[in-house]
Amino acid sequence: MSPGDNPFNPFNFGIGMDDPEALSLAGTDFVILSRDPVENIGASPAVLPILPLKDTVVFPDTMSPLAVGQPRSVSLIDDILRGDKQVGLVASKRPDIEVPGPDDVNMVGVLATIQKMIKAPDGTLRIIAQGIRRIQIERFTAEEPYLTAVVHDLPDIVVPGTELEALQRNLISVYTKIIQLVPYLPDELELAAANIDDPSALGYFIASTMRLKTEDKQELLEEIDLSKRLRKLTTLMSRELEVLELGSKIQDQVQSEMDKTQREYVLRQQMKAIQDELGEVDETQAEVNELRDRIVEANLPEEVLKQATRELDRLSKLPAAAAEYGVIRTYLDWIVSLPWSVYTTDDLDVANARTVLDEDHYDLEDVKDRILEFLAVQKLKAEVTSPILCFAGPPGVGKTSLGKSIARAMGRKFIRISVGGVRDESEIRGHRRTYVGAMPGTIIRAIRDAGSSNPVFMIDEIDKMGSDWRGDPSSAMLEVLDPEQHSTFRDHYLDLPFDLSRVLFVCTANVLDTIPGPLRDRMEIISIAGYTEQDKMHIARQYLVPRQLERNGLKPNQMIFTDTALTAVIENYTREAGVRGLERQIGTIARKFARMVAEEGRRKMTVDEKAVVKFLGRQKVFRETKRRTSDPGVSTGLAWTPAGGDILFIEARAMPGNGQLVLTGQLGDVMKESAQAALTYVRSIADRLCADPEFFKKHDIHVHVPAGAVPKDGPSAGVAMTVALASMVSGRPVDPSVAMTGEVTLTGQVLPVGGIKEKVLAARAAGITKVFLPDRNEADVDEIRGEDTLKGLTFTYAEHVDQVLEKTLSGRKGTQRGKTGTS
Repeated sequence: MSPGDNPFNPFNFGIGMDDPEALSLAGTDFVILSRDPVENIGASPAVLPILPLKDTVVFPDTMSPLAVGQPRSVSLIDDILRGDKQVGLVASKRPDIEVPGPDDVNMVGVLATIQKMIKAPDGTLRIIAQGIRRIQIERFTAEEPYLTAVVHDLPDIVVPGTELEALQRNLISVYTKIIQLVPYLPDELELAAANIDDPSALGYFIASTMRLKTEDKQELLEEIDLSKRLRKLTTLMSRELEVLELGSKIQDQVQSEMDKTQREYVLRQQMKAIQDELGEVDETQAEVNELRDRIVEANLPEEVLKQATRELDRLSKLPAAAAEYGVIRTYLDWIVSLPWSVYTTDDLDVANARTVLDEDHYDLEDVKDRILEFLAVQKLKAEVTSPILCFAGPPGVGKTSLGKSIARAMGRKFIRISVGGVRDESEIRGHRRTYVGAMPGTIIRAIRDAGSSNPVFMIDEIDKMGSDWRGDPSSAMLEVLDPEQHSTFRDHYLDLPFDLSRVLFVCTANVLDTIPGPLRDRMEIISIAGYTEQDKMHIARQYLVPRQLERNGLKPNQMIFTDTALTAVIENYTREAGVRGLERQIGTIARKFARMVAEEGRRKMTVDEKAVVKFLGRQKVFRETKRRTSDPGVSTGLAWTPAGGDILFIEARAMPGNGQLVLTGQLGDVMKESAQAALTYVRSIADRLCADPEFFKKHDIHVHVPAGAVPKDGPSAGVAMTVALASMVSGRPVDPSVAMTGEVTLTGQVLPVGGIKEKVLAARAAGITKVFLPDRNEADVDEIRGEDTLKGLTFTYAEHVDQVLEKTLSGRKGTQRGKTGTS
């Protein structure tokens, strides 16, 4: 045991020094100097040499080892050893100052005598100082060759009583507990503390043996009230005891876990030895061997094989009960279950593919042509990057079912995921293995379920992905749907490149505006418009009726629909771009007839128009164009919605006022601006409409767009608003057989708009015969296929809104002006 470890060695009570580096006291021979007993030392001298200490506070009635290295401090020690050996020991306020001045030391210290001293070869001194009593510096008298000051004694204020005795006992109790928890404090200190009767000496003794902060020690030294000093010391000791108890508890827990682990290891080794003796199979080793065989059979790419082998080696070295064993086992399961090198053979018979597509879907020529083109190119060139197709159109037109038809036509596996409402980026790319319960994303999971690396992969509702604090899944889709990147797609869980270049991705969307631009740029957009009534007739006859008869347990010839019946269902009970509602109505009729078969034993039925009314009730969809536009101030516009095209009635009325414009019907900002522009243009041509010049000053204009519960926006209603306002001002009603669309500028120019096919189909379904379109949309009409689609429609292409006003307002100018102006 070194001198610093011996509790009875005076050098154990802290080391103070006035130079930067501590000087070791171990292994030196000390010179024992003669000294006077403590009781023989009289009152403190008026002037006393002062020795500053770094990071050390010396208490009365204690002995402390000190290392002295500064030249002026060495000179001080030499001088006092020639005299009475008394010195004032005070702590420096700032230990970083090499030569403390009067302002850098505390004013309260101790009077001490030098008991031992030895000179080191490097000229420094090691001394043992014994604290006598507390002193306070009144003023400094000199700084050279060392500090000297006028001091006076600072005695304790002692109030004897039971409180002081209780504080003394409590301090001994806490100190005893600390000694039991701290290895460097021997049990003999407990006996030494118990033999000290003086409470002041007891406090100094305990404070000198504990590792307290210099600031705390200085506060204890400066406290003259003995009770307060003991209370402060008890608080510091209690805090230290709490920390020691917590540390001891943690150490016990760690030791317990270590003992448990060692015990399990020994038992496991013993069990392994017993199994070897009995010839039993080690399940862990058998599982590792099985995985090794599966890795060999999986025909993995080189990089994947290297990672799988590395993880398998780690698994073989782990016990089955280890927490990481299950994580690695699951990871290897995912690796070997993926079809890294499994591909289905494509059916490159273009004629057969055409037949399959025609069997499953009516019309949709654009989509069918694109698939046939891909097969033709692949037939000529083996390595072809699969296209990223996106079918955009209203609900119910067959976007999702097209994916299955494409897979059947090509002879590929088909998988589908829906990303509508997905807000977590990890749903696409998976979670890293560091998370509990981590697993791959939907892309890798779907590939595993498909069992091949070249399936037809349908991503449904890609326009309905969202984003929040968990990430942006549409950004994660950029790598999946990029032909330049997805050959090395990395899932966070696998952290290995997976080749998606042979996968034929097919996305579906109702609207394109909500798809981020970079993602939309990676896809080949194929727009699918709604069906005409003739198309719906073919689809119902060829697909919907047979399917509903089969689903409701009816034979093909047991229930026959006439053409008039199907037309009645299409025109009077459904208004949609797709055929979902039509199939539901046919299913309703089939179920009601199935009930008649079950209850009445009826065997066969021909469904005509009367039967439709009987089964479905009264008519639900009405053509009200003529009734709604019979009054001046109402025009028929054409609108595009995510569910297809629709007609829109624009209503304008004037009332006495001061020229304000009121807009209602849940109109968006763009549509409100269109109404403002339309009103401005109508006011500019008021004289041509035979309107009173003061009309707009004396009336408020109210423009309403039913239905008020449906939000509306966009610039394409500009022509219809202009016609409605002109009709209101002139008192001339609008031709009920006319519908129009187009954006209007302040000068009356008609600008092109989108969604022409959907709007044309909506006009035809509503019984419209004349359609006014912007002149630059004529090419869009030419692209609409099928004579039946345009049958009965007359198109007029306008460059200026005056051309529309001239042909849509009926009656003579001004014939109803007075009536309209006062409405």
